[in-house]
Amino acid sequence: MLDIRVIRDNPDLVKKGTALKRVEADVDAILALDTQRRSTLTRADELKSERNTLSAEVGKLLKARENADDLKERVRQIGEEIKGLDEKADAIDAELRQSLLCVPNLPHESVPEGAGEEDNRVVRHWGEKPTFDFTPRPHWEIGEERGFIRFDQGARVSGSGFIVYAGAGAKLQRGLINFMLDMHVDRHGYREVQTPFLVTRDAMTGTGQLPKFEDQAYRVSEDDLFLIPTAEVPVTNLNREEILNGADLPLNLVCHTPCFRREAGAAGRENRGITRIHQFDKVEMVKVVRPEESYEQLDILLQQAEDVLQALGLHYRVVEICSGDLGFSNSRQFDLEVWAPGMDRYLEVSSCSNFTDYQARRMNMRFRREAKAKPEFVHTLNGSGLALPRTMIAVLEGYQQADGSIRVPEALRGFMGSDAI
Repeated sequence: MLDIRVIRDNPDLVKKGTALKRVEADVDAILALDTQRRSTLTRADELKSERNTLSAEVGKLLKARENADDLKERVRQIGEEIKGLDEKADAIDAELRQSLLCVPNLPHESVPEGAGEEDNRVVRHWGEKPTFDFTPRPHWEIGEERGFIRFDQGARVSGSGFIVYAGAGAKLQRGLINFMLDMHVDRHGYREVQTPFLVTRDAMTGTGQLPKFEDQAYRVSEDDLFLIPTAEVPVTNLNREEILNGADLPLNLVCHTPCFRREAGAAGRENRGITRIHQFDKVEMVKVVRPEESYEQLDILLQQAEDVLQALGLHYRVVEICSGDLGFSNSRQFDLEVWAPGMDRYLEVSSCSNFTDYQARRMNMRFRREAKAKPEFVHTLNGSGLALPRTMIAVLEGYQQADGSIRVPEALRGFMGSDAI
């Protein structure tokens, strides 16, 4: 959530930022609500001051045994007026907060301008595309033929958009998860956490999924709980409504969870197989940092996600996301896209983002630099480290052999117990 003072002092900057993100936000209406709220509070304060003065006069009259009925009645009337103004201010506050929740974070000044995905900027590549002396097959053919991926059983149990990993496919998935967690904990110094998969409306609002993306979430209506679309939600909310010790920052947390999204994959080769499904696993990295460190930490976060792909020997590219394709809560974002030779395209496996203080304001997460210092809002970041289905695709398609076997990446051989499956 943006600081109302930023909107008040720099309305044109906010209008420009929301326009760059291709998000409609009625800044003028927000300013009108803010003005109305402040004038209401000012009038209430004036009346409270008047009531205090009159109450003192009542006391003097009573002490002098003089009639104070008229003043008492005026004090009572002022009290009723103050009550009405307080209720009005509360209602305006609620409307103002709801309006602020619909304003996106502003893009960092370095973010390239653009309308959408086609304007994203490729920053660099790592590794080489694998070459084959045969036509590489897509993962759905490999998975079905080898029994690694059971689309039929997933549909039978849960409907379209769900899958079952079986045999070596299930073991490979587990191996990838353990490998990623071990790297982030042992090499990068993250603290592993395990969280609930159901979260409150406040938690979803805190990280920016609500109110804008409620229609994409799975909701348990009776309890008003949501299945998590990403571990970002529970992990970032772990310290909501807290004032952290500045000496404890940065917090580096990593978590593996399933993720649940209602978004339907369009038909066709582009979204065939396990590219876009309703339930998938992901290892997520979350950072809670001092404001002045957040962009340096974004570079570190990005490299840590890259480390996973490099260790797996997978060719990928780094893409800087333009303003029109930037996430709602994000100030700056880099995606990692891995090469899938069977599909003949790049697939996003990680988004690494800096949210500045946008999420922290929604969650009221602050820190103190010193014991008696004024609390300040932290900055939050997160990045996939990595999303499992598309990493699995890159391994199955990139390491496939002419005889139908899959060569196991060297980093996973200890876990898999073989160099091929």
